[in-house]
Amino acid sequence: MKKSSKEKAQKILDNYLETNNHRKTPERYAILEAVYSMKGHFSLDALREKLEKKHFPVSRATLYNTIKLFIYLRLVICHRLADGTKYEAINDKENHIHQICTVCGQVTELEAPKIVHAIEDTKLRRFAQEVFSLYIYGVCCSCKQKTSRL
Repeated sequence: MKKSSKEKAQKILDNYLETNNHRKTPERYAILEAVYSMKGHFSLDALREKLEKKHFPVSRATLYNTIKLFIYLRLVICHRLADGTKYEAINDKENHIHQICTVCGQVTELEAPKIVHAIEDTKLRRFAQEVFSLYIYGVCCSCKQKTSRL
């Protein structure tokens, strides 16, 4: 991911830990590094595997608690998808749209600038929008072909 996004995330984490008198553990920073090096959506198992490949294994509890902290700090977003819970690093106001197949669970991201601008321009009452993810559910072309052959 963008180096500037990762640096901003590290500063946010540093600020939070210093302000709240929490320890700056190597585990938190290793997890942050791994999160911002993941491409797209990832599961906690995939994140754990990445950390193990870098010879930095962490306990499941440490991973869950750190991801929970990152969600609180708005460094990570949680997606509840058909194939389970997935996470994604938040990069500089990255709004996006997901297409989700209800048959196979495949998730793809869609570029739709008109929809993004319409949502960004929407006046929300008593609410400050930061980022958004839009989910469109349907059937992908592969699954549609398979079902039409029956």
